[in-house]
Amino acid sequence: MSRRAVNRTILAAVGLLLLVAGALVLLGGLDVYRHLGVTPPHWWPLTSPDQPVLSTAGRTRWTDRAWWWPVAILVPAAVVFGGLWWLFSQLRRGGPAGVDLPSPAAPGHPHFALHVRSRAVEDAIETEAISFPEVERVTVRVTGAARRPEVRTVLRLAPGADTGALIDAFRAGPVEHARRSLGLTALPAEIRLRVARPRKERNRTPRVR
Repeated sequence: MSRRAVNRTILAAVGLLLLVAGALVLLGGLDVYRHLGVTPPHWWPLTSPDQPVLSTAGRTRWTDRAWWWPVAILVPAAVVFGGLWWLFSQLRRGGPAGVDLPSPAAPGHPHFALHVRSRAVEDAIETEAISFPEVERVTVRVTGAARRPEVRTVLRLAPGADTGALIDAFRAGPVEHARRSLGLTALPAEIRLRVARPRKERNRTPRVR
């Protein structure tokens, strides 16, 4: 399941839960049941404006149990940390889930009918760039908007690499090929270079037995 589908599922489930809870509180707070002549079951959370959402008996029912306080602390903490993890996972992406491909409907009036996942674009650029002999590692991220994507790349180079020639080859190769494949007029690319540290040769001293 894609990230977009997961996000929509989570948001739909949370929204439905909040909607049902809010509707139950609203019906009880407005005394709708009495006006309609409806008698809710005894376990209903809120039946009249004078009734609290949680009664005293409900709040103190399990306070004398040994498991109550650990559960009362750990469950809300798990919900909070889970929500923060989900939020940070969305912010970490920092770009669109996909790229919209222009398809000309009429001369001078393109419309966007096709959609390509950003991960597919990143994989294509990374696969081509890692084939360069002086590149040891490539990390590509698609940022910007779905219709105006940008590419941010981190290249880790071998010691002594020709950075100028490599940048020109990267722009003319992987970036240009991705732009043509997507049918875009421009694909801005930001490149960060990192040079790997040279491996130190260890001087081995022969052992005398």
